[in-house]
Amino acid sequence: MVSILLSLSIAVLAGLLMTRIFKPLKLPSVTAYLIAGVLIGPYCLGRLGIPGLGFTSMDSVDELSLISDVALGFIAFSIGNEFRLSQLKKTGKQAFIIGIVQALTAALFVDAALLLVSVATNGSLTPAQAITLGAIATATAPAATLMVVRQYKAKGPLVDLLLPIVALDDAVGLVVFAVSFGAARAMVTGAIDFVSIIINPLLEIILSLALGAGMGWLLTQIEKLFNSNTNRLNMSIAFVLLTTALSMLEFNIGSVTISFSSLLVCMMLGTVFCNLCPLSGEIMDKTDSWTNPLFAAFFVISGAQLELSVFTDITIVLIGLVYILTRSAGKYLGASLSARATHCSDTICKYLGITLLPQAGVALGMCVTAQQLGEQGDLIRNITLFAILIYELVGPMLTKEALTRAGEIQPMSNEVKNRRTANLEAAKTMPYERHKKHWK
Repeated sequence: MVSILLSLSIAVLAGLLMTRIFKPLKLPSVTAYLIAGVLIGPYCLGRLGIPGLGFTSMDSVDELSLISDVALGFIAFSIGNEFRLSQLKKTGKQAFIIGIVQALTAALFVDAALLLVSVATNGSLTPAQAITLGAIATATAPAATLMVVRQYKAKGPLVDLLLPIVALDDAVGLVVFAVSFGAARAMVTGAIDFVSIIINPLLEIILSLALGAGMGWLLTQIEKLFNSNTNRLNMSIAFVLLTTALSMLEFNIGSVTISFSSLLVCMMLGTVFCNLCPLSGEIMDKTDSWTNPLFAAFFVISGAQLELSVFTDITIVLIGLVYILTRSAGKYLGASLSARATHCSDTICKYLGITLLPQAGVALGMCVTAQQLGEQGDLIRNITLFAILIYELVGPMLTKEALTRAGEIQPMSNEVKNRRTANLEAAKTMPYERHKKHWK
């Protein structure tokens, strides 16, 4: 218990200090958190074997996996808030079409490129590995995108469209991965399993949405019993934790696997709650403030999980570069063309695809499942880890730049800058008693 608390505190402190170091570079806090995680992870300071200085092994990082699960639950809950019916009437059709097209285009681009690599290299990459990686390419990381939007208070048509697409992306990715991985496993084993290809993924999506909707309705009814906003906030936090826990349940009924996607469940929880509860906007704002330290810890832990050892294998690096380039092209062109087809503005057509590049949690879950392919699964995992390492470090910066160029991140005005500078100077020169009184 002591080691877990020590690791958690070191993670948050390292992340916060890194944001100060990176401030002159004007990089997103997400990037600073991830780099802090890499530095205190098992491949850097952790190699010294000093527990208080960093994570000494991957096992010590895995001890904090619960923090990551809870953080993803709150991230999905916040994204669910973007599915308000009033907003969906304006962007729902566009988000649905773009979300499906950009995911499928990325998968097709990666499939085609890696199948060519498979033919050109005479077996360094098998067709089963190629189509599995193509399916993993559909996934986008909602966490990094949401954090950039929050940090810079980005607002506008692009953000309104982006967050629903990121949420929808997970559902599309689950279906594409289930079908592709089922085909890949059939190539490896010679047996076609209809249940795992069609039944299980459809059940996972339907049951996840049903569980989230039920919990959202229940949360709305219980909220009515409280008049204090503090109690309402506590109730919301408790429900996200409860819903995240329920989404981890998994059991079998014959050959059918009953499981849930925590992202989809918590997203649906937020969607139903924000549409049924009149006070949801205010409660969501308070929840966002409460979760900031949690998200900081989540990204530092994510950085510590990135395995730098993947850089030592030239095959992984080369195939990983092909994966990154073709996935990026697929995401960008798929988003741009479908946005133009649904009559979005030129700004959205130009910059939306760039904001969909980050990749992390969902892709990691997919590559863990791909381990069922045995030795072929190991290569899939390492290529995915290599891509995630690049995407997580570069993706938030590209997202920030795209939102800035789209005019949805406004630079701090000179008036605000001067006011902040004046307040800091006043605080430095203020006598202790007046200083204490001032902050009271």
